[in-house]
Amino acid sequence: MLISGGAGMSEPEQISYDDMRRQMMEIISLHALVASEVTGKHELDDIVMGAMADVPRHEFVPVEMRDTAYVDSPLPIGHGKTISQPFMCALMTDLLELETDDKVLEVGTGLGYGAAVLSQIADQVFSVEILSELAEEAQCRLRAQDFDVQTRIGDGSYGWPDEAPFDKIIVTAAPEVVPQVLLEQLKPGGRMVIPTGSEDSQTLKLVEKEFDDSIAVTEIMPVVFAGLVLSH
Repeated sequence: MLISGGAGMSEPEQISYDDMRRQMMEIISLHALVASEVTGKHELDDIVMGAMADVPRHEFVPVEMRDTAYVDSPLPIGHGKTISQPFMCALMTDLLELETDDKVLEVGTGLGYGAAVLSQIADQVFSVEILSELAEEAQCRLRAQDFDVQTRIGDGSYGWPDEAPFDKIIVTAAPEVVPQVLLEQLKPGGRMVIPTGSEDSQTLKLVEKEFDDSIAVTEIMPVVFAGLVLSH
């Protein structure tokens, strides 16, 4: 099923969110430095940091969570799901090494924040969400903020066959293993960032598909994500 596709605020409220976003960016930079021993990156790419600074995160959380939208922590968004902490969103986006002409698949739209960040860098962003309530609300939020993202309701482990292949794939929930279908939908030379593992032991991985179709996997760091919801 394809979904085709703000409220105003006073000046003091806008200033408050701008200040909180600046603080978030400082914390992301500090977190990147602290995590550099496991990630190998002392700082994140300026393009990624610029995208994170430009996207109003408070527009992609439930209204009751707006005051904490820029805290460097996951936040509940309903239906047992969360929006990833800002640092993790920035790190995963950075690991993709996005190019401006990339075609990107996101598995797990949530309320659309990650897709909005991706759309600030990549040419085309396609995002799949299995929960119809989240997918529909995400599209409304993305439209309201003029982010160019195509969304679809479906099982993300099947990717988006009609739009494949993709230069980059990012998965925001953890399957036990990397879905074979997603590997098949990744272009040779492409990169996928995905958490995998059981509920009590997950690892963020960078998956690179070589031009001879061989696969190289790099383990980045231990993480905690919700499990990837499947239709089968």
